[in-house]
Amino acid sequence: MEALGRTVQPVAIADGVYVSLVNCEGVTFSCYLAGAAGDTYTLTEAKDAAGTGAQVLATITRYHTSNGIGGVWTLNTQAAASTVITTAVTAQNGMVVEVEQAELSDLYRYVKLTSTGAGLVHAILRDLKVQRKAANLVSPVV
Repeated sequence: MEALGRTVQPVAIADGVYVSLVNCEGVTFSCYLAGAAGDTYTLTEAKDAAGTGAQVLATITRYHTSNGIGGVWTLNTQAAASTVITTAVTAQNGMVVEVEQAELSDLYRYVKLTSTGAGLVHAILRDLKVQRKAANLVSPVV
């Protein structure tokens, strides 16, 4: 069986889209903004895909940056926050942050990462609890 449906389920266009962590252990958000422009990414949790009870999730303490096209990944640490701010340097065009299901507040099951600029955001749900063929995956955005 391929990784798709066994260990991962990607959401290719995920900027500002709530994804469910019910059927997985966590999500890896992969972001990119070309041109060394810098960006701010904000993490929000909600009870459902409609955004019920939406609130920022201030659990980000670690994230990685790179040039986004095969460069070396650099670990960045910060005090727990709901935002990641990349600077206007090529070495931070790409950014990856991971969110574990256990970080969510009680009764919250959905998260989204939103770019305040024009950054691309991809979500990769990982460590799936139920393995399925790709054609039988449950949509994580409903």
